[in-house]
Amino acid sequence: MTPHHPEYGQPALFVDGEWITTTPKMGEVNNPATGERLADFPMAEPAHIERTLNAAEAAFPIWSGMSLLDRSAILHKAAAELRKDAETAARHMTLELGKPLAESRLEIENCAALLEWSADAAAELKDRSLGAMPGYVARTMRTEPIGPIAAIAPWNFPASLAARKMASALAVGCPVVVKPAEETPMCFQAVAKALEKAGLPRGTLNVLIGDPGRISAALIASPVIRKIAFTGSTRVGKILGAQAGAEAKPCVLELGGHAPVVVFDDADLDRALDLSVATKARNAGQVCISPTRFLVQDGICDAFATGFAKKFSILTVGDGMEPDTQMGPLMSPARIEAVDALVQDAIAQGARVLTGGMRLNRPGNFYAPTVLADVPPEARIMQEEPFGPVAIVNRFADFDDAVSKANSTDFALGAYAFTGSQDRADRISAALDAGMVGINGFGLVFLDSSLGGRRQSGYGREGGIEGLESFLTNKFVAQAEI
Repeated sequence: MTPHHPEYGQPALFVDGEWITTTPKMGEVNNPATGERLADFPMAEPAHIERTLNAAEAAFPIWSGMSLLDRSAILHKAAAELRKDAETAARHMTLELGKPLAESRLEIENCAALLEWSADAAAELKDRSLGAMPGYVARTMRTEPIGPIAAIAPWNFPASLAARKMASALAVGCPVVVKPAEETPMCFQAVAKALEKAGLPRGTLNVLIGDPGRISAALIASPVIRKIAFTGSTRVGKILGAQAGAEAKPCVLELGGHAPVVVFDDADLDRALDLSVATKARNAGQVCISPTRFLVQDGICDAFATGFAKKFSILTVGDGMEPDTQMGPLMSPARIEAVDALVQDAIAQGARVLTGGMRLNRPGNFYAPTVLADVPPEARIMQEEPFGPVAIVNRFADFDDAVSKANSTDFALGAYAFTGSQDRADRISAALDAGMVGINGFGLVFLDSSLGGRRQSGYGREGGIEGLESFLTNKFVAQAEI
């Protein structure tokens, strides 16, 4: 099928080594910056899902039976292949998601780096010897892959969040079925094609696009799939977790966030402002660890709020394909409606609008960079993740007040603080209820770091050594002396 946009290409399923571009039911991909129809994509039928499961099952003994050295060579070669096609993949990502092209380029490079790091790190995993009763030799075997994995990825980081799951699983010997978001079906294909070119055995990686509920339910219910890795909303994560629980199947769930940023009065104000504005604008705030609730100590709160609004309001908002764009669109009209509903509720509750607070009057899904001040705790946005370009600036009196307000939601994914005191940095790091904490910066995601939250933000860890180990199964062996 000919794509509607000549640069975008044709999305496809990747099932048992075959690229499938047409199915009885097709979906539609649109450019959120223009509303333009980019292409139609094939929606997986039950026969495709069944074939995928059979392929993954057949591939497991082949892939897990390969030496670490051979698996590593394939992953490294795939990284090199991906870099050859990186610009095309980045442009596909910006067309279907809207984020600035510079951000898309970084994401594709991150996918290549994840393949390399995971391959190298897997070689460091070892069994563990331990003490036992006299007359026994005991060990915990920690290098046995759990089996085929279902990796279900969201649209906001459509390549890297899928690749982080996939790279860890492949590195330790697990085949993977990837379910990219139907809104962004194209850019992950570059990763799959790179692995295909690198010689990944047939069926070791499969890619299914289509109805998310039907595909996820079928994968979770199948005895072939041994673990689920999901990033997405808390609502959907609970559904998938319940389905997996019914099968006694383990999960890694990275769910929603509502990250607080505690800014103490001894912080470097200029640094805090510059980093906060740039990070809040990233992917138009559509990031699970995006800073959202800025809690600023009384003495500097007014200066911080005024400075944030000034810097945020002058960002260049536009199509991510344009070189001057600093912030792109929201993903869909539904995201515009959801963000605006929270903003208008906050205003009705007494919040002050320092900048923005409205949809931009132009084609595409654009919302003005928005700063709200003095938002009351009763406003919905204080408990519901806006997932858009909205920053809340409220004040706090002292350390205990800051901690109380920072930990006042059901989410516990990312949290941040700015301070000039090492003592305060240590105390706030311990006091913030979150799976990941950043001090004097917003860097939380590194090649060797693990991602994960607490409470309504999910459970389990993804990436890093912890992420590799999560796709292995432990086996305790105690042997009496011979």
